[in-house]
Amino acid sequence: MKIAVVILNWNGSKLLEKFLPSVISYSPNATIYVADNASTDNSIAFLKEHYPSIKIIQNTTNGGYAKGYNEALQQVSEDVFCLLNSDIEVTPNWLTPIENAFKEFKDVAILQPKILDYKQKNYFEYAGAAGGYLDRLGYPFCRGRIFQTLEEDKSQYNDIKEIFWATGACMFIKRDIFNALGGFDEDYFAHQEEIDLCWRAQNHNYKILYVGTSKVYHVGGATLGNMNPKKTFLNFRNSLFSITKNLPKRKVFPLIIARLFLDGIAGIRFLFQLKFLHLFAIIKAHFSYYYYFFRIFKKRDTINKDIKYFECTSIVLSYFLKQKRYYYEIVNQRTS
Repeated sequence: MKIAVVILNWNGSKLLEKFLPSVISYSPNATIYVADNASTDNSIAFLKEHYPSIKIIQNTTNGGYAKGYNEALQQVSEDVFCLLNSDIEVTPNWLTPIENAFKEFKDVAILQPKILDYKQKNYFEYAGAAGGYLDRLGYPFCRGRIFQTLEEDKSQYNDIKEIFWATGACMFIKRDIFNALGGFDEDYFAHQEEIDLCWRAQNHNYKILYVGTSKVYHVGGATLGNMNPKKTFLNFRNSLFSITKNLPKRKVFPLIIARLFLDGIAGIRFLFQLKFLHLFAIIKAHFSYYYYFFRIFKKRDTINKDIKYFECTSIVLSYFLKQKRYYYEIVNQRTS
């Protein structure tokens, strides 16, 4: 099994300088690529001068995460793609548990390691933590991270467990399956495109695993912070995209109506918090969703009516009303 570690870069020369050494040191059997999204800084010059052995793929435009990877991965021929954020520090032998999991579980298409916080290395990190799930309303959450509550890593998630979605911050996916699924949906631009890809993989009966014996440290928010209004816009809109594309038709419209109502409540909450830019981001997300609706609806492909896409009823009610802050308080854990 040949692994390609592909780092998508946009004006991130400082991040490459800081984090690329760990990737090179601890990935001896992998081929390392930097896919550059038309950077205007000195990223390419830095790579050519300091890391001439790194393979560089130069995209002609900055098409965001989705388009950037779709274009770059056409030039990568290894068996497995590791899509790695440029602000991640990897650890010794991080690839070995991943390789073993792919060999042991033949029907697995996608894997993710444990994602810990680079700034507080004994805590889980926002983007992915210990594997991703959805609630019945389509809201994403993670083991180890519910909204802004991050768990301390006490080896409680050192397992191998089937999950619903793997984080795009560090995602391993078989090349043949990525291509068969048509890659990422470029209408997402960035944020939650990995949830859509994983949901489509689930609809084709592929499995997704979290491998807690492999760990990386993620800075997070290097491109957009967790509370950036643009991220609010993308997350609210793209979540509606995924529901529209991947649920059976009879479930789509009732769920979309419920989500629009709940998004409105979130907007009111932002209003009372005087976070007006986030309120406008939700309004903008809804209008963008209406604009793209028919285009997104036409992308519906294979829909597996038998998969249970949700892990709990409502993560919002559990967290904000019932004051349940941790994964184990909300759902019954099932290990593989």
